[in-house]
Amino acid sequence: MIFVSAGSALAAAPAASAPASAAQLDRLLACRANPDPAQRLACFDRESAGLAEGIAKRDVVVMDREAVRSTKRTLFGLSLPRINILDDGKDEVTQLDGVIESVGRNRDGGLFLILQGGARWTQIDSKTVAVEPRPGNKVVIRKGALGSYVMSIDRMPGIKVRRVN
Repeated sequence: MIFVSAGSALAAAPAASAPASAAQLDRLLACRANPDPAQRLACFDRESAGLAEGIAKRDVVVMDREAVRSTKRTLFGLSLPRINILDDGKDEVTQLDGVIESVGRNRDGGLFLILQGGARWTQIDSKTVAVEPRPGNKVVIRKGALGSYVMSIDRMPGIKVRRVN
């Protein structure tokens, strides 16, 4: 899958609509319907040049499926506005595996964990963990009910957490 998005169109597009950059891609693909080979080639040249210019100016972004998956994993747990640029209904991330980089305590005495890659998570319940987590411990974070997240540290029972950054 290749995903195309136009930056200026995203700000104005309502959350439920498709990205407006599809217009540039649609014009390029419409060139295929022209029966005259010379006109078809001229159309492809014109529209591909416009698309290439949009990519060069960063008005248009092209992502393959793996880039979309990677971005979804990076954003896992963040509360973001609902936009359709990454929400194609496929490859929904419901679990994240990670490794603890550093451990601290939040204001309430709960855990504050930074994972490799920079994701910061804070404990929001009052459960205690049997063994104090350390850098290098593996974690699994799963989506819970009603927008919550549950983190299991080295297969211990889960604690409720919230992404901070």
